[in-house]
Amino acid sequence: MALRRWTLQLGTSAKGFLGPGQGIRFSSAISSSTPSFENELDLTENEIVAPDFTNRNPRNLEQLSLARKERGWKTTWPNQEYWHRLRLQQTHHHVRGYVEHCSGHIVVSASTQEWAIKKYLHRTTGVAACVNVGRVLAQRCLEAGISFVDFQVITPWEKHCDTLKGFQNAVSEGGVVLKELRRVYE
Repeated sequence: MALRRWTLQLGTSAKGFLGPGQGIRFSSAISSSTPSFENELDLTENEIVAPDFTNRNPRNLEQLSLARKERGWKTTWPNQEYWHRLRLQQTHHHVRGYVEHCSGHIVVSASTQEWAIKKYLHRTTGVAACVNVGRVLAQRCLEAGISFVDFQVITPWEKHCDTLKGFQNAVSEGGVVLKELRRVYE
């Protein structure tokens, strides 16, 4: 209490000596070069790594190329050995591109039936429509974290089709690799 009165008196008497905006600084009477560690906690418990780890990300093994690929029978056509397959479906009125997971679910898709794509096209079929669907599909694949897909032409005469070549070039220029990584067997 006496120290408090003394500081108040010092503060009121020092107002005349200090300029505006300046304050009084107090320093400790005991000089110490080492700080006190009385209130600190022991943090070595946080550095211990758990011996059992359960990975709950279902796609982690696919991204590490360790997941199992279903091969199917040798006579199965088309080949079933993939994690993600890129497909192009053309009808008389629309073009649809999608990425199919090995479980059969469609992961990412783009179509000329979507207004966001359709409003920039003159026609919803043809080479220009396939190229634009390929660009949008590549962007959506990268946003979803899919950078490697399996792309195989199902019928032999589709290899020489201009629409399929344009779609394939647009997807590969968008940053998606059209060949999956080989599975690691270790």
